[in-house]
Amino acid sequence: MTISRRALLGTTLGAPFAATLPPLASPALGQSQWPARPVRVIVPWPPGGSTDVLARLVAEQLSQKLGQPFVIENRPGAGGNIGHDQIAKSTPDGYTMGPVTVGGWSINQYLYARLPYDPEKDISPISMHWELPNVLAVPTAHVPATNLQDFITWAKTKQGGVNYGSPGVGTTPHLSGSMFINRLGIEGVHVPFRGAAQTIPALLGGDITFALDNLASYVPIIASGQMRALAVTSAERWPTLPDVPTMAEAGVPDFVVTSWCAMAFPAGVPSAITQRAAAAIKEVSETQAMQERFLRTGARALYGTPEQAAERAARERPMWREVVRISGARLE
Repeated sequence: MTISRRALLGTTLGAPFAATLPPLASPALGQSQWPARPVRVIVPWPPGGSTDVLARLVAEQLSQKLGQPFVIENRPGAGGNIGHDQIAKSTPDGYTMGPVTVGGWSINQYLYARLPYDPEKDISPISMHWELPNVLAVPTAHVPATNLQDFITWAKTKQGGVNYGSPGVGTTPHLSGSMFINRLGIEGVHVPFRGAAQTIPALLGGDITFALDNLASYVPIIASGQMRALAVTSAERWPTLPDVPTMAEAGVPDFVVTSWCAMAFPAGVPSAITQRAAAAIKEVSETQAMQERFLRTGARALYGTPEQAAERAARERPMWREVVRISGARLE
């Protein structure tokens, strides 16, 4: 029930005193003028990575469009949990936001024994931000297969099995690789690294057999011919690798796995601010120039409603829960 200011003052303070009060500021007016001061953008990953680079692209455009600085603050650590927790526990006034990855929103709750925040209650989505697929890459000098089915046949008969690299336990490349070998009955061992900068040399040196890693880091090395891309995990062929089939096209159906990210506020931010932020992200992300800049980094710029972002996170949680279970991964 809404109680008018007149009624409230009349019952508690009396009309003579009420007449001396200054007008109250209108919350709706303040929300429509958002942002009235700089906005913090907490990035749960280190500077220079894909999440950081793409957040900076959008922050730059939002600053120009909305007339206030959107200031990046990197808060890496614990698989993104430190930064995600800071986003979730910030004051819900619209002046702290950040990129929330699929790991922080849909995977880590099954991977970690405990989280400092509740992904389903403490995070309020604004809009989807980006997505990028994983690519199954093999070193040309060490793996003879030229297509995915040949690789599967070769891997199943390889004495001692295969091993696959990833940028760490519980990452989408690790879980994608685990899902791949388990579904196809391939004997395989996971070898975690500290990112593609370590995984790629291990592949080229023949120390590991394959990686199902984020595409962005692999496009140049694939183009050079030192690695062969056998399939991508997106639903459709990826614009920067148009000759590489999807998993389904290569004979492995129902294997659509992408890394993705949404922009989010902490829970409790007024709807009017969330809607204004979502509209601004859509306007800056749908331009041809921004789409091209994202693709050059290996990702696709996304946008949409808060409801669409929340629905995607909820839809994927059962899949990731099962994939984490099968992988046996568990972190404290």
